Amino acid sequence: MFQLPRVLLKPKRARPFFGMHPWVYAGAIDAVEGDPRDGDLVDLVSHVGTFIARGLYNSQSKIRVRLYSWDAIQTLDADFFREKLRSAIRLRRDILRLPGSCRLAFSEADGLSGLTVEAFVPARPESPTSGDSGAGVWLVTQFTSLAMAQRRELFAVLLTELVHPTGIYLRTERGTGQLEGLELQDGPLRGETPGLLTIDENGLFLQVNLTEGQKTGYYLDHRDNRKAVARLAVGRRMLDAFCYSGGFGLHAARAGASSVLGVDASEPALQLARANAHLNALTNITFDKADVFNRLDHLVEAEERFGVIVLDPPKFARSKSAIDEALRGYRRLLVQALRLLESDGILVMCCCSGLIERQMLHDLLAQEASQARRPLQILESRGAAPDHPVSALCPETNYLKCVICRV
Repeated sequence: MFQLPRVLLKPKRARPFFGMHPWVYAGAIDAVEGDPRDGDLVDLVSHVGTFIARGLYNSQSKIRVRLYSWDAIQTLDADFFREKLRSAIRLRRDILRLPGSCRLAFSEADGLSGLTVEAFVPARPESPTSGDSGAGVWLVTQFTSLAMAQRRELFAVLLTELVHPTGIYLRTERGTGQLEGLELQDGPLRGETPGLLTIDENGLFLQVNLTEGQKTGYYLDHRDNRKAVARLAVGRRMLDAFCYSGGFGLHAARAGASSVLGVDASEPALQLARANAHLNALTNITFDKADVFNRLDHLVEAEERFGVIVLDPPKFARSKSAIDEALRGYRRLLVQALRLLESDGILVMCCCSGLIERQMLHDLLAQEASQARRPLQILESRGAAPDHPVSALCPETNYLKCVICRV
């Protein structure tokens, strides 16, 4: 009987993997038998040879093996991945009943470590500026695993079969090539390169750029958080820092904020933000191109005040070695925000760095509020929308924090 290459663990290192955590780091491995090539199927076994799980191997990554099945007779073939994708789609469409744009498959949270799929469903507002490039759904994929990227044609076939999209576009993520030994370029896997799409989020029409926009074109994970913050902004002046294409600010402007100022360093993002404000006939929102830290300093110097401040910076910590520097960045933002926030104001602190734990953020809020002699109440400590589920077996999937506070 054919035997797969085996990855043997060091003594006392097997417990997380019997517990179904999907990442096997190099430091846990004692030996590799059978000379697997990068991307090959391997069996993970304990130091005494007991089968634990089946996964895909990559000698170039710190995550040497990504695990997908804990069944010794399961083959990681097209049928296996079809069922994983079908289960992920069923959650969004049949259980959550999300008819519009959403994350269709979320890597480890859906048992598909190294693959993310976003679905963008075009909307047609009563406006000639909608910019739709087709009536059907567009899929955007990201591969953060060499082995899954090697199977991208398989996934294109499966997604076409299951979703029937207008097209599938591949987006690469900064840093993945170096981490995984992966060489990919952005481009269509199926269909033509999409132009601007207009989607509907909570009743707002938003233009998204799938090819040039950040990440996959739009941050769908904050969908419910934007709605939650908007209801607290009614009648208040709001500052949306790191606003990107205007998500938080546009929701607040439509909800009845007295005025909204969005600040971001990216001119292409702000062009989308201004187009989105025009698309929704919102005149109570403006956008400034600036370094956010510098702009906040200038607002403090000018003694400006806001009733709501949203801080949604990009990922500051991409590795454990960057955590301390990232916390300094969050601390500086909080110091500035507390100086700008009115009494009884609403502070929204967001963090998309999975390495920054929720308690770290809560502790930081407490420290800076105490230092500023400001009372601070945490009203909600939110995460990503439910189409970004958290795997209880892989807590790293609980990456997004959105803490709403009264100060």
